[in-house]
Amino acid sequence: MAGTIFITGGARSGKSRLAEELALGYGAPLGYIATGRAGDPEMAERIARHRARRGAAWLTVEEELDLAGAITARDGAVNALLVDCVTLWLTNLLLHHGDAAPALGEVAALIALMPRLSTPLILVSNEVGMGIVPDNRLARTFRDLAGEANEMLARAADEVYVMFSGMPLKIKG
Repeated sequence: MAGTIFITGGARSGKSRLAEELALGYGAPLGYIATGRAGDPEMAERIARHRARRGAAWLTVEEELDLAGAITARDGAVNALLVDCVTLWLTNLLLHHGDAAPALGEVAALIALMPRLSTPLILVSNEVGMGIVPDNRLARTFRDLAGEANEMLARAADEVYVMFSGMPLKIKG
């Protein structure tokens, strides 16, 4: 077992930066699995900024739905794999399936895969449950899905960090 690191926190809290710093500690080559979609110019600019920050040490793969497959395909080919981010993956799954249950099944499949990996895995996810209760069903479904998935992944991970205002707090491992 290579080990899994789970990093969560609020938006713009420094999660990706911490994940990249931890991955760099394993040395190149590094794998980056991006789950976001460039659906508008602002998101495309965010993706470009992240890509430029990472540089040449990283092999970037874009995968919106089959995260376990993307991880399996790169296991052993890089020194560490970083997934950024679980929350966007869950969004894609929820919109694809129209229901949270299949998405949680995908999370369970990812957790079952984690102990069999030979490559260290770093997962980044947003903490979305600390704000107000959303006013519509889809948003509440997503909030609950993200909370349950984060709980499952944190329980299964070897190390867990929470980011607050750019400051990491290690809470497990």
